[in-house]
Amino acid sequence: MPERGRTTRDQDGPRTRIPSAGTDAGPAVPPLGTRRSVGLLVTLILGGLTAVPPLSMDMYLPALPDVTDALHASAATVQLTLTACLAGMALGQLAVGPMSDRWGRRRPLIAGLLVYILATAVCAVAPTIELLVAFRLLQGLAGAAGIVIARAVVRDLYDGVDMARFFSTLMLISGVAPILAPLLGGQVLRITDWRGVFYILTVIGIVLTAVVWRLLPETLPPERRHDGGTVEALRTMRGLLADRVFTGYMLTGGFAFAALFAYISASPFVVQEIYGASPQTYSVLFGVNSIGLVIVGQINGKILVGRVSLDKVLAVGLAVITVASAALLLMSAGAFGEVGLFPVAAGLFVLMSAMSLCMPNTNALALMRTRHSAGSASALLGTSSFLVGAIATPLVGVAGEHTAVPMAVVQLACSLVAVGCFMALCRPWRKQAYVKGAVS
Repeated sequence: MPERGRTTRDQDGPRTRIPSAGTDAGPAVPPLGTRRSVGLLVTLILGGLTAVPPLSMDMYLPALPDVTDALHASAATVQLTLTACLAGMALGQLAVGPMSDRWGRRRPLIAGLLVYILATAVCAVAPTIELLVAFRLLQGLAGAAGIVIARAVVRDLYDGVDMARFFSTLMLISGVAPILAPLLGGQVLRITDWRGVFYILTVIGIVLTAVVWRLLPETLPPERRHDGGTVEALRTMRGLLADRVFTGYMLTGGFAFAALFAYISASPFVVQEIYGASPQTYSVLFGVNSIGLVIVGQINGKILVGRVSLDKVLAVGLAVITVASAALLLMSAGAFGEVGLFPVAAGLFVLMSAMSLCMPNTNALALMRTRHSAGSASALLGTSSFLVGAIATPLVGVAGEHTAVPMAVVQLACSLVAVGCFMALCRPWRKQAYVKGAVS
């Protein structure tokens, strides 16, 4: 974490001064002597906030077939509950990001968490699939606050490769959520139905809101806030999108994320319906894949960042995702004859693990290009990811519940588009700037 009062230079040039105090909107950032303990505390809180999306999505995954039966809906309709949540998280970030640049990080975050609690509680008692889809949308809109503000807080506090390392650390913390969430969801289904999942998510939202209210400091002081309202926010976002390299990293991360969500939305049906696994077996497999995500994320943050160009690491991650997607498509289409669950699970493990070489580095590389509008930049990054994911999610079910081919096709298509955006817009071979030995 930068020292108090330290002057730094952003990639795009202007010097900024890292503030050492919070505001009256929340607990002040303490003196330098206690910064280490607060750094750990803030890290845990930000990890909890970034864990909200995987908790909201992954705990619910083992219950998808049960929801299909309970609400008398088709698999494609039930997958709309995932699409609605993703779309809400995408659109919500566009609103919350600029709000956090104007009013600070704490107030929009706490308001979003309160709405998240209300929406999740209604999901737990929804009597129809239509009402469930509607409140999953609201749940996503509110949950967006945690995603976008956590990323903006990181940008407030860190720069350069330190930011990339911190994003990898967040993946270690938030990566526990996709490991535990489906396991917990599978166990919940042993003692209750799918509604119990939403009751637990409601309690988690209440606890997280209390922790943020009491312990999260304000990281954006008044002198660095924007007062221009919607017009200035739109102008800022337009300026960010006009930056070819920023847009390139945004789209690269968005389409890589879509390949991940194609797996998330289709895997319950692939593993349970096609291969006959139980919800508990599915939960274990999902947890193993999440462990791979965490391990590779730590390799990225502890070993690669600062030693290897961030762009090179990103390129390797994209290549691995593309190869894994192609292999899954060949297996699903029967190119190797009938394959069992293990080869398919291995391909999914490789694909999900490689995401840790893509997501932290695309976020860091994009945010290096802005500091004074971190909330708006974070909103654009998150919105692109969740919006593309929301579009890709229903496509995996177009051919029904008994083939994995659509999932693999969507994954391969998204991977190839991500590679194309990286090569055509980011053009890493042309860069001249270096940050602590890593090409930025």
